Amino acid sequence: METSDNSSSQNPFFSRGCCQTPKIYHKNEGVFKHSCSKFDSFDWLKSIPLPQDSKLFDIIEVRFKNSRKDFFRIPPDMDIEIGEILAVEASPGHDIVIVTLTGEAVRFQMKKKKLDPASSELKKVYRRARLTDIEKWVAAVETEGITMHKAREIATRLNLSMKINDVEYQGDNTKAIFYYTADDRVDFRELIKILADEFKVRIEMRQIGARQEASRLGGIGSCGRELCCSTWLNDFRSVTTQAARVQQLSLNPQKLAGQCGKLKCCLNYEFETYVDALKDFPNEEVVLKTQKGEAVHQKTDIFKKLMWYTYITDPGNFMAIPVDSVRKIIEDNKNGIFPEKIEEFAFISEPKTDFENVVGQDDLTRFDNL
Repeated sequence: METSDNSSSQNPFFSRGCCQTPKIYHKNEGVFKHSCSKFDSFDWLKSIPLPQDSKLFDIIEVRFKNSRKDFFRIPPDMDIEIGEILAVEASPGHDIVIVTLTGEAVRFQMKKKKLDPASSELKKVYRRARLTDIEKWVAAVETEGITMHKAREIATRLNLSMKINDVEYQGDNTKAIFYYTADDRVDFRELIKILADEFKVRIEMRQIGARQEASRLGGIGSCGRELCCSTWLNDFRSVTTQAARVQQLSLNPQKLAGQCGKLKCCLNYEFETYVDALKDFPNEEVVLKTQKGEAVHQKTDIFKKLMWYTYITDPGNFMAIPVDSVRKIIEDNKNGIFPEKIEEFAFISEPKTDFENVVGQDDLTRFDNL
């Protein structure tokens, strides 16, 4: 999936899951593509028929810009399909959205997000988008980039310590949402007046965090894959350096920080597994006492179940000791037994087999001739 600036500038609807700009005089059947969408929803119940006398779920999931999605109730006489462009209720006026999910799968999506399908606060679908609706929508979306840069210039001129990172116009071109990040509280009352006078629309300022900013804008992580926060991760849990310590990772801020500048969310993925594995390991604070001297813990290899120790008098000499041996030394120390030295318990790896002895000299000659 392309995410370069060139593709975004050529197709401003790319952030809405559209592989091309909607056409005013076409049906726009092939505009929406699942492969181009942040937080794409897969309808895993599509091939399962409903029980007899069961009504189709009357709520659909729709997409706005980037990672913003919402749920709307459809009229009983409308048959909606994924990818359709609809006009929906907004405050004020109406907005234009793209359908991303229909049917029973929407019920599970709402349950996951703890939303009540019977709530009266759910907004309604008005109709399928008309040609005039799409024309206004296209005109509004094409000005979002220019609006964002002008808004940044105005905020800089007012000396506001904030970063405007995204602008989203409402489908009827009467309202614009400005997403911004700021470290402290910002008094943007003067900014709103100038923006409303400049762009002639209703202004809404919405503050988001650094992780939400990365989720909206997207990008490629250090792992080479698209950011988790812009593809599937929508539950931002706090990440602490304790997660890195437990996993025996180097506390290097440049390696542990993501594109948002915060600790990577993936540090939490295996954290609980490491915590469970370390329950079988002896206490790292316990000093191993031998006749040669006392040894302290330096690091742990959880996968190989090895603990590295060094003598206090010789901190440069690391020795890997199996967990069972460490546990035995600690138990012996409690009983007043002190082994001669910890080298007796050190893990000895098998030497690598000589390549020539494995394949033979004739084989080596044959490899050289290839």
